[in-house]
Formats: sequence, structure tokens, C-alpha cells
Amino acid sequence: MIDNNLKWCREELEMTQEELGIILGASKQTISNWETGYTPIPLNKLVRFANLYDYSLDFLVGFTRKNIKYNKSIKLDKKLIGKNLKLLREKLNLTQQELSDKCDLYQSTYNHYENGYSLIKIMPAYSICKTYNVSMDWLVGRTNNKKIV
Repeated sequence: MIDNNLKWCREELEMTQEELGIILGASKQTISNWETGYTPIPLNKLVRFANLYDYSLDFLVGFTRKNIKYNKSIKLDKKLIGKNLKLLREKLNLTQQELSDKCDLYQSTYNHYENGYSLIKIMPAYSICKTYNVSMDWLVGRTNNKKIV
């Protein structure tokens, strides 16, 4: 389960779940489920929130207690994410199978992410970043710094 700071951030912005739901295109119940960790927030919704309110993804998913303001809005690019996944895997000297096994993914699914055929989902992205201590902001292209700050 992702230890997310979405609720804290929403409350800091003095926003209700309903207001955030309107902005992110989700119901109040869905926002509640994301905040409690009952269901994971989709990566595209998390990035949209980060872009709008200048929060780092690493802060939002609980990798760090410090928010880094990147002042950079991005659109998710599955090819760029795939390129970063491949760069990471090769730097670690791992095969796709080895990385997949370590992060509890099917190798074919990981292959689709790495080759940019499909957009990585939040849980595999979280697992890869947490397992290898890599910034989720780096993975999606918000920063060039791989390390979680």
C-alpha cells in the first residue's frame, strides 16, 4: 500500500474531497479511497495533482517528508518513462526478468512498460522506485535527479 500524503496536501489547500474530486474527475468516495489507501490513485491523477499544486510525486507517495517544488508541469509520456526504466535496469545490470521478479511483475508487463507500449501503473512504478530507491519524479520526467531527495 502506498503511504500517500494526498489528504494532508488537500487539507493544506483547504479543499474538500468533493472539490478535489471535481478537479481530478473523481467522486468524493474515490478521493476518500485514495486518501485512505483503500485503492491506489492512478498515476495520471497523481501527476495532475502534483502539476496543479506543485507537489513532488516523491512527497505525495510518502518517499520523503520534504516537498521539492519543481515548477515543472509534465504530461505523462510512456516512451520517456520506458526509456528511464531501461536506463535504470541497465545501470543495475539486471535483465527484465530479474527486475520483474524483484518487483512482483510479469516480465511481459514490464516489457510493455519499458518499450513504451503501455503507461506504467502507479503500483509497479511505486514498487520499482521504492525497491531501487529511485525518484518517482525522475521516472516520469519531472527532474533529472534519480535520487529521492
